[in-house]
Amino acid sequence: MTTAPRPSGIPPMPERNTKALRTAIAEHTPQLLADFDAHWKWAIGDAHDIAPVPAFLAQWWAEFAIARDPSLDRHIHDLESRATDASTNAEATQLLTQAAHLRREAGKAEPGQ
Repeated sequence: MTTAPRPSGIPPMPERNTKALRTAIAEHTPQLLADFDAHWKWAIGDAHDIAPVPAFLAQWWAEFAIARDPSLDRHIHDLESRATDASTNAEATQLLTQAAHLRREAGKAEPGQ
């Protein structure tokens, strides 16, 4: 599977495994790589237990899906930032709910999408 960006400039999702995901992060969103590696070492590398790998992959899958699309990344961060400045709890909740929905949807991206 190619990892070259499409005409939109957004690279496709890699194969759904940690090695392919790390390679895609290094190539397309290198600003995430240090956090990815540190999280891997903390959560998986020193644990000698593979049970947390699916949760790790799900979290970083969504992070890459968002970061590879600069406009989506900006939109989500804008919603979260606006929530911190919201004048009411209801407004903050609405903004955070929108951001959470976008994060969940991004996490549903399939390889090649």
